[in-house]
Amino acid sequence: MNMHERIMAGKLFTDMCEGLPQERDEAKNRMIAFNLTTPDTIEERLRIQKDMLHENSGAAWIEPPFYFCYGRHIILGEGTYVNFNCNFVDDGMITVGRNVLFGPAVTIATVGHPIRPDMREYMYTDPVTIGDNVWIGENVTICPGVTIGENSVIGAGSVVVKDIPANVIAVGNPCRVLREIGEKDQEYYYRDRKIDAEDLKEEAELRNEN
Repeated sequence: MNMHERIMAGKLFTDMCEGLPQERDEAKNRMIAFNLTTPDTIEERLRIQKDMLHENSGAAWIEPPFYFCYGRHIILGEGTYVNFNCNFVDDGMITVGRNVLFGPAVTIATVGHPIRPDMREYMYTDPVTIGDNVWIGENVTICPGVTIGENSVIGAGSVVVKDIPANVIAVGNPCRVLREIGEKDQEYYYRDRKIDAEDLKEEAELRNEN
């Protein structure tokens, strides 16, 4: 088993051999080039994005700046939106489903170190998986090994250290399930603000004018 295989297998590893430093340097060059793009150079941004992420990624939208270690260990599903200042520590795999929303400054970590002080030079990975239609609020931290089920919402500022099931709202540090997504959520979009068909029709008309 080589070092690349050890990393993906979750075994202890160090990352200064087998071309790993060169891989990270090449990834940083792509990351910097991506982050230097402007609204006037969207085609170039999308070209770089396709090259810097895993080949199985779909047509996601990432707002720069965006930070990562390798980039090619990140799979973003079709329709996913990543807001600015997100930090994906992708020594291990990060797999994100379709139509996932990330607020600003979300951190996903897939790597950790042994607790023993004399072994801190070693690292290990544990992949992170996020299901379809998940909404991750701003300043959320998702720790190694976490799976978040489809449709769930993670409240702003949460620290997710354990798996979160599908179809729930979860908040806090450590992040815990607050409640299931229920019937009221089908009628109200925010507190006492009701979803109204006529209001949505007006919004659609305005959108179609542009």
